[in-house]
Amino acid sequence: MLGKNVTIEILGTLSDKRLYTGHIIGSKDLRQVYIITDDEIHGVIDCTIIAAAVGEVSSATRLIASPMGEVFYEPEIEQRLSMTSLQYKKISCIYEKSCGAVIYRYNERNDPRILLVKNHNGKCWTFPKGHIESGEKEEETALREVLEETGLHVEIIPGFRRISTYRPFGKIRKTAVFFLARADKSVVSMQQSEIDYYLWVSVDEALRMCRHDNDIRILREVKKLI
Repeated sequence: MLGKNVTIEILGTLSDKRLYTGHIIGSKDLRQVYIITDDEIHGVIDCTIIAAAVGEVSSATRLIASPMGEVFYEPEIEQRLSMTSLQYKKISCIYEKSCGAVIYRYNERNDPRILLVKNHNGKCWTFPKGHIESGEKEEETALREVLEETGLHVEIIPGFRRISTYRPFGKIRKTAVFFLARADKSVVSMQQSEIDYYLWVSVDEALRMCRHDNDIRILREVKKLI
C-alpha cells in the first residue's frame, strides 16, 4: 500500500487536529487509517499512503496517510503518533530525509581539497550525510552526522544549501540537503559501522570520481565558491 493514492473518509480528529482518523473508501480492510496534515480537513479527501507503523503481527500494523502533495518524514510522523496509544516496532516511510555537507580544507599550498567518503551500502564516492532526527534542524543534523562519520568539527559556510532528490529503489523518495562546510584538519576518524573509505581530493578529481548527477551538480557550484 505504501505510495498508493486512495480516497479516505474522515471519521474524527485527535489532539490538536494535526492527526485524524478515517477509513479507505472501497477497501475491504476496515481498520482505521491515521491521516497526518497541517490543515483542517473533513469529509472525503484524496490522500497518499506515506507510511506504515509496523506492529509485532500484521493485524497490528496501522497505515498512515497524508493529503496528496503533503510530505512528512519519519521524525514528524513519530512525533504525531506519540499522541496516540498505538504500539509499533518500526515505521516504514516512503519519504526519507538526510542532511550532510560538502567538506573542504586548504592544503599547505593553499589548494582546496574535498572530502569524499564511501559507505558500507554505497558503491560510489559521495559526501557525509545521515538521517534527520526528531527535533533537529537541518544544520544540526549535518554537523552531527559529519562528526559521527568523520570525527571532524566543521564550520558551515552561510548561504549554501542545496537539495538532492532521488529514488534509489521502489517507492522510496529520498531528499538529501547539503551544506558547504570547512574543516581545519585533515585527519579523519572514520565511523567503522558506516564508512569504509575516505579521500581528500581536488575538486576536479572529485568531479571525476563522483557518479551521481546530483553530486556532480553540487560540486560544480562548490568549485565556483572555493
